Amino acid sequence: MKLSSFYPVLCTEAVAATRDFYVTHFGFEVVFDSGWYVSLRREGGYELGIVDHTHPSVPEGSRRPVAGLILNFEVDDVDAEHRRLVEEAGLTPALPLRSEEFGQRHFILTDPAGVLVDVITEIEPSAEFAADFNA
Repeated sequence: MKLSSFYPVLCTEAVAATRDFYVTHFGFEVVFDSGWYVSLRREGGYELGIVDHTHPSVPEGSRRPVAGLILNFEVDDVDAEHRRLVEEAGLTPALPLRSEEFGQRHFILTDPAGVLVDVITEIEPSAEFAADFNA
């Protein structure tokens, strides 16, 4: 199979608020907005879709808001992003900034759709976790 694109689409009842969250805080640009569906894109070819979970294009048995999803945003400087998003923009973290033994320094936000947004910088893992990584 040859892919031409791959991106998640978030089912939500808060299409506009979710769109605005990613545009305002994560640098996405709107490339399509019909009100019930929004396509976002940012530099580097990253894409994200947002759809009204009640729209008929969503299979009837699946018309419910997203749950149990985490989007990882790996960045060069998680401390700078924490300052920008939490201290300056006033967003409330679902998980505070911390360093993990498994090799991440991160914090987690929640978007208006209920999706967890994990902002991460990779760090050196502990010896226990270093063995779990493939070369």
